[in-house]
Amino acid sequence: MPVITTIEDLRALAEKRVPRMFYDYADSGSWTESTYRGNETDFQSIKFRQRVAVNMENRTTKTKMVGQDVAMPVAIAPVGLTGMQHADGEILAAKAAEKFGIPFTLSTMSICSIEDIARNTQSPFWFQLYMMRDRDAMVRMIERAKAARCSALMLTLDLQVIGQRHKDLKNGLTAPPKPTIGNIINLMTKPRWCLGMAGTRRHTFGNLVGHVKEVTDMKSLSSWTNEQFDPRLSWPDVEWVKEQWGGKLILKGIQDVEDAELAVKSGADAIVVSNHGGRQLDGAETSIRALPAIVAAVGDKIEVHMDGGIRSGQDVLKAWALGAKGTYIGRAMVYGLGAMGEAGVTKALQVIHKELDVTMAFCGHTNINTVDKRILLPGTFPTA
Repeated sequence: MPVITTIEDLRALAEKRVPRMFYDYADSGSWTESTYRGNETDFQSIKFRQRVAVNMENRTTKTKMVGQDVAMPVAIAPVGLTGMQHADGEILAAKAAEKFGIPFTLSTMSICSIEDIARNTQSPFWFQLYMMRDRDAMVRMIERAKAARCSALMLTLDLQVIGQRHKDLKNGLTAPPKPTIGNIINLMTKPRWCLGMAGTRRHTFGNLVGHVKEVTDMKSLSSWTNEQFDPRLSWPDVEWVKEQWGGKLILKGIQDVEDAELAVKSGADAIVVSNHGGRQLDGAETSIRALPAIVAAVGDKIEVHMDGGIRSGQDVLKAWALGAKGTYIGRAMVYGLGAMGEAGVTKALQVIHKELDVTMAFCGHTNINTVDKRILLPGTFPTA
């Protein structure tokens, strides 16, 4: 087993162990992938101010996200098809998050169901919802999230229409994979993955198949999904979801100050500055560059989180310094899961936490809650 010291180590191992179509599904962006790549590279230009002769004992990265205690300002992002990266993937990722003390967010398009996560964990988790035309199906899904004791609902706003990822089309992405010659040849090189999948019954979208009318198999699910993502989504719909849910509501996909202000008016508890990991609008502003203006506009009125491009604890600290009160990891989690299952997700969290903790100390702080943009070198970070 190679020595794992970075998220990149986990990515390289996942690429070897996960079937091509599912690895590419996670490790891709829309169109030219410029926003996908920019999300990560724009962090690199931001530099820290190193401080010395400061007592670095008794450090803590503990804080809160939407009122919930967290071991560090990081949550696991909702990622569709996580259960195709590794057998029972969402369950394993949720267990790792629970043990580490951070929130886990389950995607609507997950392989393991809401009930699967509830049965296999004790801590409340979060559930991510897409706005769909079938409002009855949405009401039932929200009620299932309530029954599973989910402590927050995350409504994704930036998937009214679906951005094109070329790799998914070329790979013929399905869950489970179709038995084509190309897929069979690729699967023969992934015995660990195949053995895991042979040992579980969870091979398709657990939150939809059997729970939504007229969705009984992959064929009907595919047509239903294409028809159901609702391009008519508007702010009154957000208010409708808030009324149906009644609990903590997080709005994901905010990239513009005007939309952030509308999110405040909607009564949401938090927003996630996000371009969907570069998977929707290619050419959009990167999340870390969009963050400061949104924090300046609404940071005193609503809790601002961000995702997109986080591959290290240093990235988490930079986002926090620029005003994000929480961050999300999607690909970093997926790489860990694909590489080593639950142990890989735990390793990803350990890597990020150690980098966050040590970098915070080098910047002269022992408590994450005292950190602000003064730890960053002037002129190297985006401003409002």
